[in-house]
Amino acid sequence: MILYEYPFNERLRTYLRLEQLFRRLGELASRSHPLDHHYALVTIFEVMDVAARADLKADVLKDLEKHKHQLEGFRGNPSISEAALNGVIGQLDQCFSALNSQSGKAGQTLTENEWLMSIRSRVGIPGGTCGFDLPAYYAWQHLPAPQRQHDLDRWTANLAPLAEAILLLLRLLRDTGTPQKVAAERGQFQQNLPQGRTFQLLRLAIDPALQLIPEISGNRLIVSVRLMRQEESGRLVPTSEDAAFELTLCA
Repeated sequence: MILYEYPFNERLRTYLRLEQLFRRLGELASRSHPLDHHYALVTIFEVMDVAARADLKADVLKDLEKHKHQLEGFRGNPSISEAALNGVIGQLDQCFSALNSQSGKAGQTLTENEWLMSIRSRVGIPGGTCGFDLPAYYAWQHLPAPQRQHDLDRWTANLAPLAEAILLLLRLLRDTGTPQKVAAERGQFQQNLPQGRTFQLLRLAIDPALQLIPEISGNRLIVSVRLMRQEESGRLVPTSEDAAFELTLCA
């Protein structure tokens, strides 16, 4: 199944973008080729750009505190494992403390590294990191892989508290949803959302064998899915086929 996710608010859009970047960074940094490490650095700079929003850190801390408060309300519930509850609350406390102890925005200490910032200033220029432009960076790419990986580990450590907090928040959010099987008639599906509940994330899983691509839209009242098929030219066109998929709403 191919899993698509649709966020209902801007804060969650930012979280999902950062999650994608952190996962890409982890994949690239663990490899050994200089080209992989180049794009790991590019990804670090992208994280810094996304995390530059002034209120992002405050939003993440607020969400961690909100989740902890909600989970504390389950104490004494006979259907809830106290050990599991304490484990999750402990993770929330750990993420809160680690992120709160950092001064400034995520990756701010990296901006004090002139060498890194010289690379950052040129990665947006086509071919801007050639050896004649940045000879010191060119030399770094020829260092042994373990040395480059050690440097990447030092730099990514500045982003680790934000990464761990966001991955935990998204995992907890996704766990609130219950998958349901639904059907789109003639390529269209709509569902009214129950009043009194605020959903943050829609997850849609569809069989890749159908070769259909969902276009998702929604607000606090209704969600709509239109199934599209991609032509050889790459153009997306609506389909009139009936198709089934799995839908999950996370609150």
